[in-house]
Amino acid sequence: MEKLKKVLEQYGRWSELKTYLDRIEAHIHTDFSHSLENAKALLETISKEICCSKEIEIEAATSINNVLKKAFTAIGYTSSSLVTQVSSALATIGQQIGELRNEIGVTSHGKSLEELKERNNKVDELTKEFLIDTTEIVACFLIRTFENENPRLKSETVESKLLYIENEDFNEFWDNAYGEFGMGDYSYTASEILYHVDYPAYLTEHKAFTEWEEGENGDE
Repeated sequence: MEKLKKVLEQYGRWSELKTYLDRIEAHIHTDFSHSLENAKALLETISKEICCSKEIEIEAATSINNVLKKAFTAIGYTSSSLVTQVSSALATIGQQIGELRNEIGVTSHGKSLEELKERNNKVDELTKEFLIDTTEIVACFLIRTFENENPRLKSETVESKLLYIENEDFNEFWDNAYGEFGMGDYSYTASEILYHVDYPAYLTEHKAFTEWEEGENGDE
């Protein structure tokens, strides 16, 4: 889902969605029901965030089909526009994703051992690819369109992403404190792991380090 990852990097306010992407990619081949569950959650979260930003109420227990339709409406497309007609079709796909997830899910209706074993084979590779690609396309379209059509609602306070190589002082400080971690033939410094695995935490620690450093210099 490289396209969606780039969109999340471009629009920092949506960066938390990467959790869904990681889960989708991690379970495509081992437990596709889990990937579908997170694909459904991804589309719902994006749609609800858009509706919330535009102050459009979503009733409790609303289907993903209706949530997606409301998101397209919130962005500003009229009922007569071609995009809304397309969105209805895409929303239907979203509904089918939810229903398929229920059908092949591990906890769905107390499956037998044989059903648990075969559940992942109910969806062929081409169908899996289609469903995940469709999820990615819809997610990218919603986020990009919302951000482009609503510039005042963009995350204007989000700072440009720090570049790892430009923060040697902090990286060295963090590495001196926590060292290096080995995994087989590979090894990574603590600062590299923090930066690439949990960027928000890297920002928090970098800010604390910068403030501490400024305080130290101010006392001199």
